[in-house]
Amino acid sequence: MDKRSKIALYAIGAVIVLMMIAEITKPKALNWRDSYAAADKIPLGCYVLFNELKDISNNPLKISTKTAFEALKDLENTKKTVSIFINNGIGFDKQDSESLLKYVENGNSVFISANYLYGDLSDTLNIRIGTDYNNFFKKPSLNSFISPNLKPNERHFKDVIENSFFTSIDSLNAVALGTTKVEKTGEIINDTIPDTNINFIKIPFGKHSGAFFIHTNPFAFTNYHMLNDNDAYAATVLSYLPKDQIIWDNYYKSGRKVITSPLRFVLQNQALKWAFYIALLSLILFVIFRGKRTQRIIPVVEPLKNTTLDFTRTIGDLYYQHGDFTNIITNKVQYFLEQIRSKYYLDTNELNENFISKLAVKSSNKKEDTKALIDYIMYLKSKLNHTEADLIQLNKFIESFTKSNI
Repeated sequence: MDKRSKIALYAIGAVIVLMMIAEITKPKALNWRDSYAAADKIPLGCYVLFNELKDISNNPLKISTKTAFEALKDLENTKKTVSIFINNGIGFDKQDSESLLKYVENGNSVFISANYLYGDLSDTLNIRIGTDYNNFFKKPSLNSFISPNLKPNERHFKDVIENSFFTSIDSLNAVALGTTKVEKTGEIINDTIPDTNINFIKIPFGKHSGAFFIHTNPFAFTNYHMLNDNDAYAATVLSYLPKDQIIWDNYYKSGRKVITSPLRFVLQNQALKWAFYIALLSLILFVIFRGKRTQRIIPVVEPLKNTTLDFTRTIGDLYYQHGDFTNIITNKVQYFLEQIRSKYYLDTNELNENFISKLAVKSSNKKEDTKALIDYIMYLKSKLNHTEADLIQLNKFIESFTKSNI
């Protein structure tokens, strides 16, 4: 890789790192999604209300993460409870509605706060919830109570509101508890909807003091309004409920977390999501650069075998078998003298006293041992015929001299 390519690669890497840092450190946009979940701290979650209920309740709160049919079918009837359903829209099917009706008929209570209530339950209770999209939908509204004693707890919801109200109720059974009032602006032709409408009712059901409490302003229970001086209104609405153990619904929620795969779980968690992206990017970079740098397998080439030693051994064996000790001694002496010349840089033409002294010093041998070796070599050179004993003695002298030097 040339210098220009490296600079471009480093620049791209730096840009990616800066983008990641900017993404991580940038302020998070406020999430205005409808949630109503107990664990959500976003404006339209119910974290504040849920924890307030835990603090003021005499009994521990039960949390339901199932449908009404599944949650209530195994519920013991020995102790009365209050089930709380809060969401922007709630729909109960036939099984859920029958379970709730039976539950309330046994003396329990159900509180529902929703802008839209649909399904079999609303048909059985003979109620309809609607809104005036022309004048009423998201306008500031005054939510108050029928009882004049509760006037200090009424609140004016200026924003973050969707005004719904009852368009039809069973006047023989339902008891109005609260109203909502919107000041209309503009001239609407044939506008028959009054300014003040009922938004909170109680419907007694069964012979054991059970009741449905239906409320049409779920926004009043969100974190936004609970922390903006509207908590007194929410507390007053809930004060109508019996002081029984509370079952908090966490199933009929717009913010209910539905995890259908491990990848969805990873991507919904901010830390795990970034860890996954970084791992994926690292894997791609590894494949790109590793693929370029990896060479194909180089075959192992065996080095050429040095047969000089085998050849020498074979020739020596031939000489030895034929009893040509003179030739072996001559070659051995020549090889020894060649080693002295190449290692100690000494002239071997004259093997005199000066040569012996220099060789003894350079080879770190005693002068007497060095002289004995050289004298024996000179003796062998003076002989015409040699015996096996001469060869053995020469070999002993050379091995003793060269054991740690040559």
